[in-house]
Amino acid sequence: MKLGIMQPYFFPYIGYFQLIHAVDKFVVYDDVSYIKQGWINRNRILISGQPHYFTVPIATASSSKSIREVQVCRGDWRSKLLKSVDHAYKRSPFFSEVFPLIEEVLLSDEASISRLAFASILTVATYLGIKTEFVETSAIYGNEQLKAQERVIDICRIESASHYINPIGGLELYSKQSFSSCGIDLKFVRSKFVEYAQFRNDFVPWLSIIDVLMFNGKDKTHDFLAEYELL
Repeated sequence: MKLGIMQPYFFPYIGYFQLIHAVDKFVVYDDVSYIKQGWINRNRILISGQPHYFTVPIATASSSKSIREVQVCRGDWRSKLLKSVDHAYKRSPFFSEVFPLIEEVLLSDEASISRLAFASILTVATYLGIKTEFVETSAIYGNEQLKAQERVIDICRIESASHYINPIGGLELYSKQSFSSCGIDLKFVRSKFVEYAQFRNDFVPWLSIIDVLMFNGKDKTHDFLAEYELL
């Protein structure tokens, strides 16, 4: 069984979904420390040909809190974000199909950034027909006392995973030998460069999955899920 583990990101980039597509079970790492200025509550979309950050405002951001403990702000930021997406992509070829997905997530009553980000991931994965099973670390493992690689290996052991697949950013964090000694084959996902038309602008890569979906729709975006290599 192939296993992947990542913190929940809000409408993350295509590489995040390539990792989900590459595994049989995807573990949402929701009980580790919240990271400020990371990708948990923000990403980028294309506005007037330029990349712009969109952010879910956090009520009390603190690295001493776990992701699942961090609450999002109340107020009208949800409608403002929807208006920004509407303005940015109204003329995109798949707007009418994709915009309702974003509405569904933003107009939900999820109060924590963990649940809201997970909702964005699950909504997109379902739309793309990804069959991977999801589980949240806070719901099942009970091994919060373990840290970093030790905890990842323990989750793999609990799940009887034969393969652990991690984003390329973990190449210097994890030891293939340590995983191998536990009977686990460690691999890293490296996304290939995927280019597509963004109106008549120069292409801006690695934006939120929102951008990919707006310009490519379900079928082509699903094809992009296989555009990676395992190292």
